[in-house]
Amino acid sequence: MSEVATFGGGCFWCLEAAFQQLRGIEQIVSGYAGGKRPNPTYEQVCSGATGHAEVVQLTFDPDVISYRDILGVLFTIHDPTTLNRQGNDVGTQYRSVIFHHSPEQERAAREVIADLEREQVWDDPIVTEVLPLPAFYPAEEYHRDYYNRNSSQPYCAAVVASKVAKVRKQYFDRLAKPA
Repeated sequence: MSEVATFGGGCFWCLEAAFQQLRGIEQIVSGYAGGKRPNPTYEQVCSGATGHAEVVQLTFDPDVISYRDILGVLFTIHDPTTLNRQGNDVGTQYRSVIFHHSPEQERAAREVIADLEREQVWDDPIVTEVLPLPAFYPAEEYHRDYYNRNSSQPYCAAVVASKVAKVRKQYFDRLAKPA
């Protein structure tokens, strides 16, 4: 039976493209969560006024890839120590956040963060929020499968491609077979 996970870690184009590489990820929807405005638009979220983060919502097969493994990938492809920013993307919409769907997901997220802190993977403390998912709003259609449709666009070529390459290298044994 499939499960759902929702994460923010910078631009949703990066997260979507990276997670698409993995076996067991059945569906990815870019969207918005964590803010107060219902059904926000991309422009509204980018303004920073809605309180929403850019997120991806994954549907995955836990018999193929575990929630903890997905968290491992998340912490590989973004910097969880920078508050409200990833690289040149600055604002609350780019914050590091895990929106859990169950007490088990919350516990796993907090344990993974505690393990990473204990292992001192980063010099700075992890600022990733762990919150219950209040609501999820899918992004506009043109954001879907963005990297695959726009890989030569400068942001994709410079930023997204490096995250995809990192996942392909570090998680080679978990890559999805090409269609």
